[in-house]
Amino acid sequence: MNEVKASMAGSVWKITVNAGEKVEEGQDVVILESMKMEIPIAAEASGTIKELKVSEGDFVNEGDVIATIE
Repeated sequence: MNEVKASMAGSVWKITVNAGEKVEEGQDVVILESMKMEIPIAAEASGTIKELKVSEGDFVNEGDVIATIE
C-alpha cells in the first residue's frame, strides 16, 4: 500500500479523485493552496484510491497522509 503525502503545509483546495477510483503514477490527487499558490499533489504509484484522509478546506502539514493507494 502506498501513501500520498503533502509536500508542504497548506489548505486542501480541491480533491480531484474519489475513493475507489483508479489512478496512474503522476496523476494529481489533490491540489493544495499555500501562500496564494496552487500546488498539485500527485500519486507516486498507480493503483486504486483506498481512502481519502482529507476533505476540501482541511489544513495539512508537510508529510501528512492525504490518501492511501492499493
